Amino acid sequence: MSQKPLQGIRVLDLSRVLAGPWCAQQLADLGAEVIKIERPGRGDDTRAWGPPWLEGSQEAAYYLCANRGKSSVAIDIARPEGQQLVKQLLQDCDVLLENFKVGGLKHYGLDYDSLKTDKPDLIYCSITGFGQDGPYAQRAGYDFMIQGIGGLMSLTGQPDGEPGGGPVKVGVAFTDIFTGMYAANAIMAALFARQQSGTGTHIDLALLDVQVAVLANQAMNYLCSGQVPTRLGNAHPNIVPYQAFATRDGHLILAVGNDAQFGRFCDTAGCQALATDPRFASNQARVTHRDSLILLLQPLLATRCTADWLAALDAAGVPCGPINNLQQVFDDPQVKHRGLQFNLSHPAGSVPMVANPIRFDGQALNASSAPPSLGQHTDRVLQQQLGLSAADCQRLRAQGVIA
Repeated sequence: MSQKPLQGIRVLDLSRVLAGPWCAQQLADLGAEVIKIERPGRGDDTRAWGPPWLEGSQEAAYYLCANRGKSSVAIDIARPEGQQLVKQLLQDCDVLLENFKVGGLKHYGLDYDSLKTDKPDLIYCSITGFGQDGPYAQRAGYDFMIQGIGGLMSLTGQPDGEPGGGPVKVGVAFTDIFTGMYAANAIMAALFARQQSGTGTHIDLALLDVQVAVLANQAMNYLCSGQVPTRLGNAHPNIVPYQAFATRDGHLILAVGNDAQFGRFCDTAGCQALATDPRFASNQARVTHRDSLILLLQPLLATRCTADWLAALDAAGVPCGPINNLQQVFDDPQVKHRGLQFNLSHPAGSVPMVANPIRFDGQALNASSAPPSLGQHTDRVLQQQLGLSAADCQRLRAQGVIA
């Protein structure tokens, strides 16, 4: 590609932790210039969320996962001089991204209503726990609690009454990450709309809204049937057999998506009679008779090793897979081939990164600079964008406005 799709777009990122930074990193990978405004002396909270740390640095791995491709500018927005610097930087930006509490930036004159008069083409994206209005609007929201409030944890985990039964959160901050991706999508849509209208917009994204939205088929299962879905462990509510099974030496994921695949599974497993049994001949029947079928398959799948099943089922065109730990993931030949782990130069030497999965014309879209150290680009950005002199920066630093 001669240039990345968002080249020429400039984003002022006042967000912290994960949802906002994940959005901003996505925009940076796609070519936008992202200026990350951080609190002097402390910066993004996740810088301190370790161990583990990048070897030879004080940067937490958590911070590194969501901040590549950005410039870090340390400005104290609690001071009038700092607020003025942010407003000046914003004049040459297309987007402001923030995840303060509702009304949290109004005190500093950095809320949308305060800024839109002077910059009517501003795209202003606010990420909060519960949105800009409603009875919960003033409450803080965190991924874990939103997974609970938004219903995900009622669907995740072993059924009540079984060993290990009870609600379980997803192993990564699922709601934060999805919110970041929705935010990036919304910002790009707003940029496109601005080409026609010439005006900006205020994007209101709430973690709770996103969590409810991505309940997907489970939400529709409830809305269409009136029956509240329950936890099924690793099983699927609408497809059978589609779950993990114990093998002779480990576990296997069997993901039968249609009747033809079930027939091929039965041929491979030597249980052809199940494919024609009226209780199991169609997916609808298999869902109805789930418990009976699983009781028949469990001892059968336990007779062979995982590797044997994987080879045989793959050859038969039956979707299946192992359950890898993260070392196995990054050692997987397909993961290696796709370049999903790469390295960027960093003051500590090198930082490993997980690649952006988007490819244009076969080219991966990854920002070329590592997550910045706190205030790494303060002087450069203020001098290049605002025309400040080295002496100006020195004076502001002595006053505690920048770092």
